[in-house]
Amino acid sequence: MTTTHTTRGRRRAPSRMQRAAGKAAALQKPRVILALLLLLGLTSVMLLDGYLRAEVGGDQRVRTGASSSKVPDSVLDGGPILTFRGGKATTVSVPKKTIALTFDDGPNPTYTPQVLKILEENDVPATFFLVGSMVSRYPGIVKDMVEQGDEVGIHTFTHVDLSYQSTARVDREMEQTQLALAGAAGITTTLFRAPYSSETDAIDNYSWPVYKKLGQDGYTSVFVDTDSDDWKKPGVSKIVDWATPKGTSGAAVLMHDAGGDREQTIEALPKYIKKMKAKGYTFTTISGVMEKQNTGNGRAVTGTATGVQPGAVALNSRGTQGGSATRQVTDRLQAAHHQATGATLYEGKALIVAVAVAEYALPVLSVGLMIVGVAVMGRFGMMVVLARRHYRQRNRRRFGWGPPVTRPVSVIVPAYNEKECIANTLQSLSRSTHPIEVIVVDDGSTDGTSEIAREAAYALGMTNVRVIRQENAGKPAALNNGVRSASCDIVVMMDGDTVFEPDTVRSLVQPFADPEVGAVAGNAKVGNRNTVIGAWQHIEYVMGFNLDRRMYDLLRCMPTIPGAIGAFRREAVLQVGGMSEDTLAEDTDITIAMHRAGWRVVYEEHARAWTEAPGSLRQLWSQRYRWSYGTMQALWKHRKSLTDKGPSGRFGRVGMPLVVIFQIVTPVFAPLIDVFTAYSMIFVDFTAALLAWLAVLAVQLVCAAYAFRLDREKYRYLLMMPLQQLAYRQMMYLVLIHSCITALTGGRLRWQKLKRTGEVGTPAGVS
Repeated sequence: MTTTHTTRGRRRAPSRMQRAAGKAAALQKPRVILALLLLLGLTSVMLLDGYLRAEVGGDQRVRTGASSSKVPDSVLDGGPILTFRGGKATTVSVPKKTIALTFDDGPNPTYTPQVLKILEENDVPATFFLVGSMVSRYPGIVKDMVEQGDEVGIHTFTHVDLSYQSTARVDREMEQTQLALAGAAGITTTLFRAPYSSETDAIDNYSWPVYKKLGQDGYTSVFVDTDSDDWKKPGVSKIVDWATPKGTSGAAVLMHDAGGDREQTIEALPKYIKKMKAKGYTFTTISGVMEKQNTGNGRAVTGTATGVQPGAVALNSRGTQGGSATRQVTDRLQAAHHQATGATLYEGKALIVAVAVAEYALPVLSVGLMIVGVAVMGRFGMMVVLARRHYRQRNRRRFGWGPPVTRPVSVIVPAYNEKECIANTLQSLSRSTHPIEVIVVDDGSTDGTSEIAREAAYALGMTNVRVIRQENAGKPAALNNGVRSASCDIVVMMDGDTVFEPDTVRSLVQPFADPEVGAVAGNAKVGNRNTVIGAWQHIEYVMGFNLDRRMYDLLRCMPTIPGAIGAFRREAVLQVGGMSEDTLAEDTDITIAMHRAGWRVVYEEHARAWTEAPGSLRQLWSQRYRWSYGTMQALWKHRKSLTDKGPSGRFGRVGMPLVVIFQIVTPVFAPLIDVFTAYSMIFVDFTAALLAWLAVLAVQLVCAAYAFRLDREKYRYLLMMPLQQLAYRQMMYLVLIHSCITALTGGRLRWQKLKRTGEVGTPAGVS
């Protein structure tokens, strides 16, 4: 055994990565926050859209048959308009030969514009009681409605029975609808109609307190005394008949412009208008009714007649500002409207924008979800089919790479502060059944790694070990130093925390019997798999990494030779310029470079190495963040292969798209599956969503079980897979999103050293 010290005349200048380390460290926390904000934004968009569709916070309860003992008889027997002037409940009836035509549940993008067109053609005004969530989704219709001269009222934000709701929920339903109206048409209103309400005699002891509270807040509650029952779709003639009041009585008539198929309503409406005009009826709005009655009683109509919202300004007939809040309202048909100002106006506009974003984003995300789902299932299918073919091809009795490779090879072990592991690594190499020389490159360790390596080699009687010490320059520099110092034409690279089985090196170098092979990837195994985190990584290594490598091997586009176990032709390494410091994934970088140089890269499943995986979530995040970001760097570095010809072009047009789709794009958008699943479980259909999730899990379990079978692994670790899907996978998504943000913002990362325990010993100790 010999020890070599590299000499330098002066201290090595920091690499680009080292110079960027300080800046990168300062930028990581904001990027983590940005990644979490993106996920939060996605969740918020879904919750907002669900709230608009009454999937979030929806309440389908409708109260019927309750007592009305606490409701004054004057209200139960009164007209359809209920006010609380001076704190006293007062009802107003519609004058004779007058129709207050009202529509509920809109706006609807299909039917409401048709209703407005019919009203305009017949010069008839109407009052629309709008659902706030629909207003926020279709603000343009509401704006047209107001500009046309029709009146609007509140029908709550989510169409819930307010008698079941808390005071806070009632206030929220009203305020949010006011904001929607302010954002859509620049107005607020004092008219209100409760969902599921009908005539005043249907008011019960539970809804009465709600009407009193809203009356105290300045709202006028509107009921009906003639219901067309058009929602039952009884036929056009019946709708017209049922909407016609008896004799010459006036009526507040109810129709619907939304909430279902309203084709019969659209057909009946012009016929009904013509019929009532022929009978001498006039049409007006709820404010028009109030104006008629007040005028008939000798009272002037003022802005406070129907309650003026704080901070609101009355509008004139053209919808423009007409004076102070106490000024007489000049537009009798829209007296309930008041111009939105200040915070109400701007908050309303913000709501409209937020809803527009949600309305646009959700369909896009849904399409993305379908694409991701197809890609995930396609990947599983490709992996299983090609892995099976790979296994059968490589395990045939007559399969061989050529004449057995028996010549000595160099094993390079880069080490930085590996005092816990280096002795186990050398001990495993001492049992190799293939002739080797071992080169330990100590990259400026401060924990005595080189001394421990020297002592271990001496104790094991290994005279084929060289220990080279260099100033700390990073793993690529250590590997390059080892390659330059190697005396064999084949070099095996392994990590300082990895142990080999006795036949590992022999199996790993056999593919070099084929002169086209320039590099070989081995089968990396998790040694510390008896912890939860270790078991999760064990599943990932067997299913995600090794099954992937079988697929890529057949397609001749292997993207990565693992740092834990890989072999190279020395001339090929030197030909591509050695290990580069341009990326954090030097193993991916050199593998792609090998492809572009025309060398074949293969996978040898029988060459097993046992590595120590990160033992904590923090270390795991650090490692996978570096891997993900390094892979992106390597792909970007070799992007010209997309347009190259020959072997380089083959990898660029086959391997690179597969890596981008399966290792970057699909995982980045895969959280959509989990977010949509969680959303569906909570707010839509728990059973259906759970069954869908279990079906996907079953597919993954089948793939994982097949991967375990090919690698002859014990199936008991698959019991951890459901928990892995719930926790571990989500963390990997965040890591990849974090890496993408780092890449997009131009950040750089430094080499990150993981804490080792040295618990991975000989393979015999691993179950």
